[in-house]
Amino acid sequence: MTGPRRMRPTDALEAIEPPGNAETVVGVLSVTVLVEVLGVLSGSEVWLLGLLVFLPGTASALCTVQQTKFVAAWTTLFVSLTLLVRADDNGRWLDRALLVLLTLALGAASVYACHRRIAREHEMLRLRSTAAAMQRHILHPLPLLTDDVLVNGVYEPVQEDRLVGGDIYDVVASPFGTRVLIGDVQGKGLAAVGAAFAVIGAFREAAHREPTLTALVDALDASVVRHNSYAEQTGDDERFVTALIIGVDAGAEAQVVNCGHIPPRLVHDGAVTTPAVDTGVPLGLAELAAEPTTVDWFAFPAGSTLVLTTDGLTETRAHDGTFYPVDERLMKHLDLSPTELPLALHEDARAYAGHDRRHDDVAVLTVRRSPRH
Repeated sequence: MTGPRRMRPTDALEAIEPPGNAETVVGVLSVTVLVEVLGVLSGSEVWLLGLLVFLPGTASALCTVQQTKFVAAWTTLFVSLTLLVRADDNGRWLDRALLVLLTLALGAASVYACHRRIAREHEMLRLRSTAAAMQRHILHPLPLLTDDVLVNGVYEPVQEDRLVGGDIYDVVASPFGTRVLIGDVQGKGLAAVGAAFAVIGAFREAAHREPTLTALVDALDASVVRHNSYAEQTGDDERFVTALIIGVDAGAEAQVVNCGHIPPRLVHDGAVTTPAVDTGVPLGLAELAAEPTTVDWFAFPAGSTLVLTTDGLTETRAHDGTFYPVDERLMKHLDLSPTELPLALHEDARAYAGHDRRHDDVAVLTVRRSPRH
């Protein structure tokens, strides 16, 4: 894979998914025939034409503007011709005229409503496209190769009711080794983008400057505090960021600072283990911590792989409410390469929960130790 997978509609009408022209014609003719048959059977074929005035309204919610115009024109023409051909001598011309005028009015209103709906959907698609472009510039494409590790992964934000996701990641090859960040910004959508910018920008700058992970984490925490201070002035909500910061150099061990995030899994020699890592407070809440930031060390042998995830994977639920068993599923995918593993886990989690039941962003990274160490 060449980078985080995201849904990017290339054509607005394709994303809206209106019915085809043939489907529209068949649908309109079918409803027309049904109304005619009901009219003949009931003996009220003229007055049942009033049911057809609902056709343009239905089309305005499902079809394109041109299709809605066709439905409105067809309905008006059919109602008018039927009233003229089947007119009798018992009067009620005023009722017939009112039915034609009602059909015309509803047809025009339906076309206008369809135009407004399409315009809103196009605007939403433009916003999503802009947000996706912003996020592609925030998050570096994967895989990323340094002297110490190969990092690959998959990231897919939920876009049903949000424009961008809240998960973040980055990799920096610094003078002190490779630093890897994975995190989750509190909240979703465009409101979380500012906090994501703050953390990733601070990480890319401080990872080259700070020789220790504790100093790096302090810089990240300060960036979130500054962002929250600005957010408070502008009336936005304050946010915190859970994060996992890992340092890998030429040594046989890796360093990690856990700021309220999911601990890493270590895959080595056909086994999956979770290194013993202390969990601290999320970024932006360091003032609430009783203890200062500490660094944990764990063995990271040559050829082993770290699996980093966000809670979009670990909190995935099946239909019966059980959580996705990450360690168990990892064991079933040990035959895959580190470049294939993230996407396999992501798709496995979707299948586990059902494709329409995932309600959070998913980020999965693999950090493969270079074999030369």
